[in-house]
Amino acid sequence: MKKSAGAVLTVCAVLAAVVFAGTQHKLNVKAKSGADTIHSGVYLEGIDVSGMTVEEARNAAQQYVEELKDNTIHLKAVDDQEITVTAGDFGIAWANPGVVDTAYALGKEGNIVQRYKAVRDLEHENQVFPIQLSFDRDAVQNLIAEKSEPFNKECIEATLVKDGSSFIIQEGQAGTIVDVDASVDTVLSYLKNEWNRGECEIALNVEVDEPKASKEDLAQVKDVLGTFTTSYKTSGSSRSGNVANGCSLVNGTTLFPGEEFSMYETVSPFSEENGYFMAGSYLNGMVVDSLGGGICQVSTTLYNAVLRSELEVTERHNHSMIVSYVDPSADAAIAESSGKDFKFVNNTDYPIYIEGHTENKQITFTIYGVETRPESHSVSYESEVIERIEPTTETIIANASQPIGFIDVQSAHIGYKAKLWKIVKENGVEVSREQVNSSSYKMTPRTATVGTATSDPAAQGAINAAIATGSIDQVKAVAGAIVAANQQMAAQAQAAQEAAAAAAAQSVEQAAE
Repeated sequence: MKKSAGAVLTVCAVLAAVVFAGTQHKLNVKAKSGADTIHSGVYLEGIDVSGMTVEEARNAAQQYVEELKDNTIHLKAVDDQEITVTAGDFGIAWANPGVVDTAYALGKEGNIVQRYKAVRDLEHENQVFPIQLSFDRDAVQNLIAEKSEPFNKECIEATLVKDGSSFIIQEGQAGTIVDVDASVDTVLSYLKNEWNRGECEIALNVEVDEPKASKEDLAQVKDVLGTFTTSYKTSGSSRSGNVANGCSLVNGTTLFPGEEFSMYETVSPFSEENGYFMAGSYLNGMVVDSLGGGICQVSTTLYNAVLRSELEVTERHNHSMIVSYVDPSADAAIAESSGKDFKFVNNTDYPIYIEGHTENKQITFTIYGVETRPESHSVSYESEVIERIEPTTETIIANASQPIGFIDVQSAHIGYKAKLWKIVKENGVEVSREQVNSSSYKMTPRTATVGTATSDPAAQGAINAAIATGSIDQVKAVAGAIVAANQQMAAQAQAAQEAAAAAAAQSVEQAAE
């Protein structure tokens, strides 16, 4: 029995060796016959690359990708809005060309068992390798941003218009905005993961742009939160025109909760086209003419209405020199050259409306909203002067481009350091006193610009001596005397010329007789 068992094992071993040798021979024959080609049953995407060389398979796959470039893609927005492009517009490219080498290696790598198994598997089921694609994100971004711009429709805000004692409300309308960044992500995700390689539709990401307030919200705006008036009765026509123009540009502003108001952005540019005239304004301690002179009275009046409404002031600057239409530290200057602006935020839970008007050379701003402060609550503001700096000298500026007799005098400005206090009372009893701001105003002496141009050395010496005294009144007296003397000399010369002419005429008459 032992002999018989051993014989059987020997026979099995021989048979296995024969089978293994046969399989090895078959694999070797296949390897030799298809050494440079891909095994049968191998696909790249939907391309049968059986029997192809690596180069042939690569060319076939590249051609496939090139043909994909012509496929149409419809990017849908809202309603009938769409962008029609091709895959080529998105910079489509073959992302995994190394897959050809992987396909070629199938059944050619590993030990004899691994290669045999791979070949046997191909006889029963095809091996399909994916062709992966890439897209140019910048190209997708730029195309969507450019082509979707006409689709964007900003919302129309509901508006308020004060008509006498009541408000007229115009209801707003929602808009739609294409979210470009989100749409790019959506398009790329679809093309990489869901695209069937044919014509397709992709929905863009569209956001609804809702109005900031509804008609019902605006209907609540009816309470006076704060009001303030200043006078410009001493102003000339140009400055008065600037105050009225600036007021009209602010009038009718609706500010929604959380929004910030910029005085500079609202009333600029300072140009004739925007309704402004040349008028006096402060510059480097002097009063000079500029387009829009007087606009700071507009911002100051609104500032005080804002304070009384207890809205949040986010930017405020005092003037370089004191102004006459409000107490120290109650002003709010704006200046293009120095970047000064007056800004505040609507820190209430409701819209506010700014009404501005001018009448009898007075400007008034009234802020309307929804009053949430109790009736027992009241607020007022007090100006405290910390320091007063009186001018002790005068300044004289010689101007050789003007003749003697030209004198332009600017009044002195007292310097101040001041604070503004907010006083809150409940039922008439003070409950808090808070510092709102502090201000420093330049002291500027009385200043005169004096003409010194003359051809008379004596007059030149006299005016220079007067300037050296530092007294504007002395300069005025000397300049006046020089002008008077020059006028007297001119009159005498004119009289002499007239007398000579009359004598000459009489001589001619006598000669004729």
